[in-house]
Amino acid sequence: MLKILVIDEIQERALEICEGLTRAGHMVAAVLPDALDLHDKVVSLHPDVVLIHTDSPSRDTLENLAALDRNFPRPVLMFADDDTDDVIRQAMRAGVSSYVVDGLAPSRLESLLKVATARFDEYQSLRAERDSAQRKLSERVIVDKAKGLLMQSRGMSEDEAYHALRKMAMERGLKLGDVASQIVSAAELLLG
Repeated sequence: MLKILVIDEIQERALEICEGLTRAGHMVAAVLPDALDLHDKVVSLHPDVVLIHTDSPSRDTLENLAALDRNFPRPVLMFADDDTDDVIRQAMRAGVSSYVVDGLAPSRLESLLKVATARFDEYQSLRAERDSAQRKLSERVIVDKAKGLLMQSRGMSEDEAYHALRKMAMERGLKLGDVASQIVSAAELLLG
């Protein structure tokens, strides 16, 4: 059972969506006429999925989705009539997991929710891998810089500088990158 936040400017259509969701065994967290206070609603309601039905996503809707994706990402399933390539790309960049153009058929709702959730999970996994790789690269750069400072100031070889950093990290119970960052910061302070 998923907890779903429904956004649709047309109340009758929103009621049909809610009926289809409850028949499929899901819970409707709330129904909103627009995405203006989307972030606050998602933070307070903690829905599993955001479902949006619109003729064409407005700039405000896309901006609110992008802010949500940065701060509190959720799978977003969007049904829209606008099949313009540019609009679809903008929606996907804003964090829409699945953009469906050919209408909302209650019989397809369950499978579309699964696709949106699976696509969202895969994207979050890729994002986490990217963030981890960026952190490792940044740490590697700072460690190399600290090694260079030790090599220059103490006449150490690269291997000796690395082992000195490792030893200092172990003695202080810190990560190698944290010790390297402290050394670089201290050198910048002293050398200005």
